[in-house]
Amino acid sequence: GKGTRMYSDIPKVLHPIGGLPMAQHVVDAALLLGDVQLHVVVGHEAMLVQQALEGVASFVEQTEQLGTGHAVAQALPALREQALTLILYGDVPLIKTSTLEKMVQACNPSQISLLTVELNDPQGYGRICRDAQDKVTSIVEQKDASDAQLAIQEVNTGIMCIGQQQLAKWLPALGNSNAQGEYYLTDVVEMAVADGVGVQTIKASSAEEVEGVNNKLQLATLERCYQRQRAEELMLAGTTLADPARIDVRGSLQVGRDVYIDVNAVFTGDVVLGDNVSIGANCVVHESEIGANTQVLSHCVLDQAKLASDCVIGPYARLRPGTDLGANAKIGNFV
Repeated sequence: GKGTRMYSDIPKVLHPIGGLPMAQHVVDAALLLGDVQLHVVVGHEAMLVQQALEGVASFVEQTEQLGTGHAVAQALPALREQALTLILYGDVPLIKTSTLEKMVQACNPSQISLLTVELNDPQGYGRICRDAQDKVTSIVEQKDASDAQLAIQEVNTGIMCIGQQQLAKWLPALGNSNAQGEYYLTDVVEMAVADGVGVQTIKASSAEEVEGVNNKLQLATLERCYQRQRAEELMLAGTTLADPARIDVRGSLQVGRDVYIDVNAVFTGDVVLGDNVSIGANCVVHESEIGANTQVLSHCVLDQAKLASDCVIGPYARLRPGTDLGANAKIGNFV
């Protein structure tokens, strides 16, 4: 879609979270499943999306945006026969591979799997309707829901796992007799029930994991969620953070033992910090490798630099691309 509420010429799914396009996070989570073929349905600014994801997926164009069911139908001819089909969204960047694994494991010829989440405020989401035996019977979209259905707090995330053969049967049968005049993918749940196919729900680990992005406020909110996750990973790996809320990792950060990172440090690209490295406040480190026992004092910028062990850098130092320092080197305005 156009992502009109982003007020941007950049396709919505290419806006970054943690330095990577949102769609790249989704692709990376799917690739970790193993033997997968990725098919990306593109529409608005299709060429830009294809350039960003070139080499990791094939692309199918949806020339008219007629709903989620219509979008998946465009990819149907490209799907492997009898394969399980995991349907994901490029603007839901915090989805976890572990969650996707549960969905794949729950899907088989007699059962589809559906990712749901409980929300205190389910405004805008499709509601999960169940019968007296607690079995899923259908998904009702917000605009089509009754007052009783609107009170349901378990909602559809849109993420499903369905067999290719089932999709081939159900997708052509979708209609658009609804408030939006669109082909809802969610209607296949009711078709599954009618065909005696079970619907297994998997609960998301958190609301954040399945939250989508429609505007810059939501983008910033998920950025902070992502950075908090990265900070927690670092601390659990033994890194000391002066303030977990004031670190930005926009790429890959590998850390050794007893690493210390002060406030407002920004790491971009692939960065490696050796044992007992100390990063001072307000430093920016890009595509660099820092050897053991090295101190980078406050307000330094390291760009594509390689530092051996026991160096002291800064404060207020800039290392340009290609800098390669030997052990015990000292660089800075106040050496």
